Amino acid sequence: MLRSALPLNALRAFEAAARHLNLTRAALELHVSQAALSHQIRQLEDRLGLSLFHRLPRGVALTEEGAALAPELRAAFDRIGAALDRFDGGRHREALTVGVVGTFATGFLLPRLLDFTRAHPGIDLRVQTHNNRIEQAGDGLDLAIRFGDGQWAGLEATSICAAPLAPACAPALARRLHQPRDLVGATLLRSFRQDEWARWSQAAGIPVLEARGPVFDSSLALAEAAAAGVGVALLPLAMFQRDLDSGRLVRLFDLGVNVGGYWLTRLRSREEREAMRSFRQWLEATAAPVSA
Repeated sequence: MLRSALPLNALRAFEAAARHLNLTRAALELHVSQAALSHQIRQLEDRLGLSLFHRLPRGVALTEEGAALAPELRAAFDRIGAALDRFDGGRHREALTVGVVGTFATGFLLPRLLDFTRAHPGIDLRVQTHNNRIEQAGDGLDLAIRFGDGQWAGLEATSICAAPLAPACAPALARRLHQPRDLVGATLLRSFRQDEWARWSQAAGIPVLEARGPVFDSSLALAEAAAAGVGVALLPLAMFQRDLDSGRLVRLFDLGVNVGGYWLTRLRSREEREAMRSFRQWLEATAAPVSA
């Protein structure tokens, strides 16, 4: 066991030399002379009682011990750097990791995110997109936005906005579809939720449509396929307003069916921190006009 703390400069010198495998380039990076860098590395080797490099005629190579130590040091320095990055102008920035289903991320959150970051400069927001199938605890998420009915075991769920599904397709295909019954025989694109077209058919008062088109794991992929003319997709059209406005997608009929909505979830076992509360309150206020 080492009796005193290892010198930080020597650790940094070794990490840089291990990354470059060149003492000259490592010394330039750290703004020291090559002689000073070599001296720091030898001090570290003496302290540890082992060799970290093989000195070669041209350059250096890591010993087995050096190769084991280098990635550990690199990860440690990265963690220190990340921690320091959370201080901005003398103020600590609280990290907040939010998992967001891709459809909501592109259709709602990202176009409005600048408003949140401006209003909350003390929050270091990290956004991870997903396809609605996540393990909130295992994925290390403080919060998650997902589509569903709000019933998830062990999670506190806050309703963000409704998202009725309605059929949409490319303009060329839309010109041939004038009423719900015209969808009989059309290529109906599917999601991993098997009953969506059946529920829409029932709401439309027509026999249950047989959906035999390709299956997609996200509404984003469904929308792209529909815009490309592959078939008709059931989509939460509130998240695709830009595609509707641009004419890439055309809504068919004035009928939507509610099979779920967007919810903000957190583990019941995890206390709501200030950053989590701020994000929830901002999201509720921002999404209110969409739900109205």
